[in-house]
Amino acid sequence: MALRVQFENNNEIGVFSKLTNTYCLVAIGGSENFYSTFESELYETIPVVHASMAGCRIIGRMSVGNRNGLLVPNSTTDTELQHLRNALPESVKVQRVEERLSALGNVIACNDYVALVHPDLDRETEEIITDTLQVEVFRQTVANNVLVGSYCVLTNQGGLVHPNTTIQDQEELSSLLQVPLVAGTVNRGSEVVAAGMVVNDWCAFCGMDTTSTELTVIESVFRLQDAQPSAISGTMRASLIESMSASEHIKLLKLKPIITQ
Repeated sequence: MALRVQFENNNEIGVFSKLTNTYCLVAIGGSENFYSTFESELYETIPVVHASMAGCRIIGRMSVGNRNGLLVPNSTTDTELQHLRNALPESVKVQRVEERLSALGNVIACNDYVALVHPDLDRETEEIITDTLQVEVFRQTVANNVLVGSYCVLTNQGGLVHPNTTIQDQEELSSLLQVPLVAGTVNRGSEVVAAGMVVNDWCAFCGMDTTSTELTVIESVFRLQDAQPSAISGTMRASLIESMSASEHIKLLKLKPIITQ
């Protein structure tokens, strides 16, 4: 499901939030309406953590993460780092990165398996990405833009890229990432797709200006129509099997006297 939301009358919600399959970060100082939209959709499955980085609210552009880890810039304070480590699941590794290109969300795009990074990113940073996020790293551009994190949004189901990305580039990136890609926009024609939306494997949040056509494209490429968190589907499957086995057991008990006769 894809939902529309605003952060203090700002539609660039990808700047003020970060969403993965194991946690969601939202900037401090937002409206209750902003938080409740995220919490009502996610509270049963993943934690929604209020955070800041280096005293800033633009956490979506300063950090990058997936289900395995979270990378934050070197300017993140010790208090902020400790808060993140306490609030996030134990399986998520939080790592501070000393990188010249400090807006990590603008220069890295990733899902749980692959990362696209800015061609000029440090080798040490590339190693940290591989170790912390447990992904394969590729230095790439999107529609000749080096800010891959700004012009590309990825999940394990699909990806949305800059509208000027050629078919040839889409096919090349798609074979690299092993997920289907679509060139598109958010917020009524904005090319900076990562700034206008956040998405994981079962839900997406877009800026309030996003049109119904853009929402349809987003729901289609990220396969959100029938998607649900694996934790929920797992629980449902377990309870369904339990109820079926219980009903089978009752049937057998009813049949037992007839069989013995």
